[in-house]
Amino acid sequence: MNLSKTQTFSRRSFLKTSALASGGILISFNLFTACKDHVEPPIDISQLNFNDFNAFIRISDEGKVTIFSPNPEIGQGVKTSMPMLIAEELDVPWEDVYVQQGKLDTKNYSRQMAGGSQSIRHGWEPLRQTGATAKQMLVNAAAAKWGVSASECKASLGVITNKKGEKLGYGDVVKEAALLKVPEDVKLKDPKDFTIIGKDISNVDIDEIITGKPLFGLDYKEEGLLYASVLRPPAFGQVLESFDDTDTKNVNGVIDVIKFGDKIAVLARNTWTAMKGKKALKALWKEGSKAESTEFHDAELLKILNGNKFKTRRKDGNVKKAFAEADKILERIYESPFLPHNCMEPMNFFAHVTEEKINLVGPIQTPKSTADRVAKLLERDISEVSLKMTRMGGGFGRRLYGDFALEAAEVSNLAKKPVKVVFSREDDMTAGTYRPATKYKIAASIKDGKLTGYHLKEACINRNMYGLIPNFFPAAAIENYQVDTANYKSNITTGAWRAPYTNFLASAEQSFFDELAEVLEVDRVQLHLDLLENVKNNPKPNIEYSPERLQGVIKMVVDTSNWGKTEAGVYQGFSVYYCHNTHVAEVADIIMENGNPVVKKVTCAVDCGIVVNPLGALNQIKGGVIDGIGHAMYGELTFKEGRPQSNNFNTYQLIRMGQTPQVDVHFVKSDIAPTGLGEPTLPPVGAAVANAIYKATGKRLTKQPYIHNMDLEKVVG
Repeated sequence: MNLSKTQTFSRRSFLKTSALASGGILISFNLFTACKDHVEPPIDISQLNFNDFNAFIRISDEGKVTIFSPNPEIGQGVKTSMPMLIAEELDVPWEDVYVQQGKLDTKNYSRQMAGGSQSIRHGWEPLRQTGATAKQMLVNAAAAKWGVSASECKASLGVITNKKGEKLGYGDVVKEAALLKVPEDVKLKDPKDFTIIGKDISNVDIDEIITGKPLFGLDYKEEGLLYASVLRPPAFGQVLESFDDTDTKNVNGVIDVIKFGDKIAVLARNTWTAMKGKKALKALWKEGSKAESTEFHDAELLKILNGNKFKTRRKDGNVKKAFAEADKILERIYESPFLPHNCMEPMNFFAHVTEEKINLVGPIQTPKSTADRVAKLLERDISEVSLKMTRMGGGFGRRLYGDFALEAAEVSNLAKKPVKVVFSREDDMTAGTYRPATKYKIAASIKDGKLTGYHLKEACINRNMYGLIPNFFPAAAIENYQVDTANYKSNITTGAWRAPYTNFLASAEQSFFDELAEVLEVDRVQLHLDLLENVKNNPKPNIEYSPERLQGVIKMVVDTSNWGKTEAGVYQGFSVYYCHNTHVAEVADIIMENGNPVVKKVTCAVDCGIVVNPLGALNQIKGGVIDGIGHAMYGELTFKEGRPQSNNFNTYQLIRMGQTPQVDVHFVKSDIAPTGLGEPTLPPVGAAVANAIYKATGKRLTKQPYIHNMDLEKVVG
């Protein structure tokens, strides 16, 4: 049983020391790093004796600690939680820690990216080792200064003491510590001794965010900067035939018009002028490949579901035999649309390409692969590329794809000037990389009142990577179990969207299990608990989830949600799911107002191991729940002849403030290493809401967005 693949690390791979000319200890570590706030420091750290390095922890003679963060911050809180790990083991006061954002540095860091809710999980041990090793070196230096054994000394809150009661601050011994040998083995704290981990710590950038200080890609400026607004094909499948830029060049303030590929960039001194110039362009487009519409996609996916061109991802037992012998078969098709990412901050990136260097600056989740792609595009050596990361106003997977950075680099290379490409909201929604439309066919066989077989088929637009997650629940819970996938290749660009693969799969499967429990005439919750008992009795389950931990969150959410005991007019739906190494169960409470469902409350039980920063964790959990409700209820992007039919929020509905429910969060107490939180609470909430709607209306919803598909003829009765 693989619950959480063991991470192995070599201390020498992420830890080294160096004596600074100014004094101080320099510690680098080879994973997601950490950060601390810029909240008006009590002293001006720029005046301390620091050298300007990237990707290192530095301790000044004054005992202050600066941590450079090489990993991208997309709102998931790693710029706060990562330094907490180091500060905890370093035993330094949190108020003495300061943070700066590092740039891409492949020599000192690995996995310098943000995705998959894996930051804390991967950084948990090595970052704590970094802090603990630094502390031991400081203790060793103090012991040498006193002429006593290091075992007679203790370090706490940046101060080292010996048995005589003598004290030295970290800054008092930092020069000596920098010259010592790096300890091979250090002891990490027992979780019961944590003083920082597990405490509410405010977002380290919060003051800058609320006061409008420059943090984000859109804030970045440089002397001589030109802003570029890019005209792209208005429909997927179209290519540029010709264009007339006469009117554009007559717009006051337009500096240049540059064609690259099938795109045209308008350059100006500000975004308004660049966008105005783009609107004045006259372009003629022609069909390069098939222009596809939503109706076409629906037909193709249904054709795939009813065909036999699938790849089997997992096959336990004999599903075909189980279905042939069944007394009853329950089968449903679940459908989800394309979704844009709709980050608060539209895509943007800065590039300045010169003969000597390629300087890139902006919000990106994958800095290394983006730098590699730019180097390849411009046929330059990767050593010539420098990439600096800004804070991101949302990512959700969209900023895994550096298309906007490549545009900036190509335009700058052609213009021979520093260029910043800025998407408008319309650009962002119509030239996006979308969550692919997907259809699932789920069937279950029943014999003598027992569940005997389960067959899950996926038909998806462009999904040719991992397809379904075959080792998630209900894998190993049902003797005869099969998972198959197939895809239709489209020219519409698709990619990861918050909680890839599981964001709709959880809704489909957990809606199906709710109906299956009814057909089996068993309690919905008990059905899950019993199936998980089957997993525990399976000698070779080959799964990624823990049946015990799933049972734990199920029992917790039942106990905390007032399950089955609500007042009249309140209807509840249950859902449970595992993804991104985290176990989550949710109960949605809805009421009906004027014939429409209103989600009033969601109770969420979460087992994510040790909670590093409860305040940040709550924000991630509540954000995931609300985002999941909004897109399950309202989100839908359709296409007509390759053209997106929504380009702004007047035609694309996001959840509104007044539609957000109360979210009650309960954590399972644990001493297990932490797991993901940015994504796991989103997938199960769609089914919790759909199952509650069934309780209220007697109608099964199988197609998202639910609010648009509640007509009686569109739901399963």
